Amino acid sequence: MLKKIVVGIILILVLMQLIPLGKTNPKVDTALALKTDENVMMILKKSCYDCHSNETKWSVYSNIAPLSFKILSNVNRGRAALNFSTWQEIEEDIKIARLKRAIKTVNNKQMPLSAYLSLHEEAKISQDERAVLVKWFEKELGLIAPDEVYF
Repeated sequence: MLKKIVVGIILILVLMQLIPLGKTNPKVDTALALKTDENVMMILKKSCYDCHSNETKWSVYSNIAPLSFKILSNVNRGRAALNFSTWQEIEEDIKIARLKRAIKTVNNKQMPLSAYLSLHEEAKISQDERAVLVKWFEKELGLIAPDEVYF
């Protein structure tokens, strides 16, 4: 009986690999993408872009079900919440709400997600980098002068 259960589980896991996921990286229109200070972009690209842009770097393990389902779901949710590849298209009221949320999540170390960081050590954000991001979010919200330096 136990042998049948184990074989059944293995069969299900193998069959799960055949489910098409629809992982995509839509073409980035540079006219719509975020353009900002080089220091801010460096931090965003290393720590945020995999889930919050159309420039996701799909890792090898993102092809292995059931982990692939969770990864795809996180990327889709991240892009829906805030997509730096379509920055210029985001309606102003939505952008304001997202920037306010970004301040909270970055300050509270809720982003990047801990599960993501466990597999992407390089994406960790230092306290100084958090300060740079928060200052940029505040500038985008009009809370600080636009010419203020980010470091």
